[in-house]
Amino acid sequence: MTSSTTERMLRVDQAGEYGATRIYEGQLAVMGSRPPYSRDIAGMAAQEEAHLATFDAMMAARGVRPTLLQPLWSRAGYLLGALTALIGPEAAMACTVAVEEEIDRHYSRQIDALERSGADPELEGHVRSFREDERAHRDKALEAGAERSLALPLLSGSIRLGCRLAIRLSERI
Repeated sequence: MTSSTTERMLRVDQAGEYGATRIYEGQLAVMGSRPPYSRDIAGMAAQEEAHLATFDAMMAARGVRPTLLQPLWSRAGYLLGALTALIGPEAAMACTVAVEEEIDRHYSRQIDALERSGADPELEGHVRSFREDERAHRDKALEAGAERSLALPLLSGSIRLGCRLAIRLSERI
């Protein structure tokens, strides 16, 4: 595995964690502090902030630039969060499920590649740990009623497609 490959991994992972923080910011802006959903979302957002801080620090230490698309992901993430929260709490949870399922797939592929190469144990360890957090977010959103959202089929497909597109673009740009 080349250093440019691990740089792309860092760039896309940082972009994803940044986007996740913006989704949760948008959801919380609409939902306010109404329990129980806001408490769950705030907890997930705090974990995403910690993931983002880790990737920010790794990028700074290694001289890796962020994606040039970060301003777009900022707006798109916030808008996605706000719109799903406007649909309703279950739709906000359905958004989390869709995003986290795609991130689980993405992180699992990265872990496989990092394990095979042995090139970057530090990055592998963080990705492995963060993947478990993302899985827990998905499970919490399911427990909170994501599957009750009438918009789930449409939301899930379109959000997952958007995540895949964002991953591809952020790795390269």
